[in-house]
Amino acid sequence: MHEPHSGPDRRMFLRATALSGAALTFGGLATPSASAAPGGFPDYTYVRTLLTPSQLKYNPTGEIIFPTVRGVYDKLSSPLGRYYLYYAPHDAPGGICLAYGDSMEGPFTEYPDNPIVSNKWDPHYSVTHVSSPHVLWNQDAKEFWLYFHGENTTTRLARSKNGVDFTYDKVVLTTSMMPAGTSETSYARVFRYDLPSRGARYVMLFMINNTTDHRDIGWGWSADGRNWTFAQTPLVRHSDVGAVNIGGPHLLTRDGSAFVVYNKDKSSGGDMMITEVGADFSLRKHLGVFYNSRSAPPDNGRSAAPTFGTDGGVPYMVYEAGERLAGSIAVARG
Repeated sequence: MHEPHSGPDRRMFLRATALSGAALTFGGLATPSASAAPGGFPDYTYVRTLLTPSQLKYNPTGEIIFPTVRGVYDKLSSPLGRYYLYYAPHDAPGGICLAYGDSMEGPFTEYPDNPIVSNKWDPHYSVTHVSSPHVLWNQDAKEFWLYFHGENTTTRLARSKNGVDFTYDKVVLTTSMMPAGTSETSYARVFRYDLPSRGARYVMLFMINNTTDHRDIGWGWSADGRNWTFAQTPLVRHSDVGAVNIGGPHLLTRDGSAFVVYNKDKSSGGDMMITEVGADFSLRKHLGVFYNSRSAPPDNGRSAAPTFGTDGGVPYMVYEAGERLAGSIAVARG
């Protein structure tokens, strides 16, 4: 996933998660890892709940989803906190929201003027809802690039110098770019990842649905993060892993190979799964459960939409915990 970071200390965001033997490597620093999930990644353990809808000032629907956490202390001269946590309600009107804090374990403070992006943005769009924020630090442009959906048929891009105030850019993905019968192309995450054979420097992972009403993981590639080519067949199919639906994909890398972490719907177990796709995305090696959702709160048997980072050399996973549209944002430590 290659999120470039620099700075005087080593509390860096996860760029390309790498394990060599029992050592977890972040930006050249090795940290012992007591145990490992499939693929050699850390075995994450729930720490605490970070955000609960009922405790938020902006709470139009009583639910929030799809966190993205980014280290900003080495990119901004006067940040609100060391880490920015983006999230959103899903149901109408949705709204892209921000919280900030100085530790991956929290606490996080709600930005007072949420939402920072709403479901109406003249003259660009007026939709029932916007949701699923994924923020990429684009080192080439020295900007925060926000990918978000609204409606579920359309993924858009907005750009910001400070991570708070965004300028609309363009539509980057719609159902019309996929095979006939495609009904949803949403929940996209974008990563800095080189695919030389395709002339690409960025990879997008997203959820795709069609007339069968079974959600799969789609993917695309881009030279600049704005103009995309999309595979016309799923990267991971729900049937590959015995699920009704899969979604919330995230890219990890290790030892020169790429892996996709994603979640099953609760009726299929509610856990996060991992599939190795190889350096060129031609491999399909399903490795099993990446994170086993706890039956206790806040997971209540479902975990989804992970985002990853480190703090003081310790790996963390921030994720959507609990029933779909009735959960919270939680953090687990590796």
